Amino acid sequence: MSLNRFEEMNSVQIDALREIGSIGTSHAATSLSSLLGTEVRIPLPEVKILGFNKAVEELGGFETISAGIISFLSGQINGMMLALFELEAINLLLDRMMGKTVKDYSELTEIESSAVIEVGNILISTFINALSNLTDVKITPSVPQFAIDMQGAMITVPMAAYGNQSDYIMLLGGTFLIDNKEIPCKLLLAPDVKSLNYLLYRLGIGE
Repeated sequence: MSLNRFEEMNSVQIDALREIGSIGTSHAATSLSSLLGTEVRIPLPEVKILGFNKAVEELGGFETISAGIISFLSGQINGMMLALFELEAINLLLDRMMGKTVKDYSELTEIESSAVIEVGNILISTFINALSNLTDVKITPSVPQFAIDMQGAMITVPMAAYGNQSDYIMLLGGTFLIDNKEIPCKLLLAPDVKSLNYLLYRLGIGE
């Protein structure tokens, strides 16, 4: 029986998505390692299926300012992915890539913003490629869009697009370790319900 909403998934289906999430984030860490030229590890990848409000709380709250990289998905899976970085994480990345940091998001130059977008795009693209290879489905991410805003405002993007289908979203990621420094990074995956059903079917645990 096909799912009508995310919350109808059973424990087997959720566990399968968690496993895919863990593999995808591990691949993302490997790609980030290549970009930065140093070892990047993600000791305990997190994969949670949460309501939108709970997801924002997990990310640090509605009013927490973050930089967000959004990519829309098309092909056999439709939806979107969102990578979120707070200022501390951005500075660790900029320091490694460019040897500099900023005191506020407003100080980010076009070049520095492009560097953050590149990191977010690599994380999203690598995760999508891993998902595509594991399930043998074609997924095409769009050119990433960049925004700096309150997390509550950015989460309204998937809410507006898919809130009529479900109040749930998949929260991925954890803490990347770069030179023994922690970089919190969160990825959010929001496929539409039709795509979710197809994904579960390709995994052999759906109809």
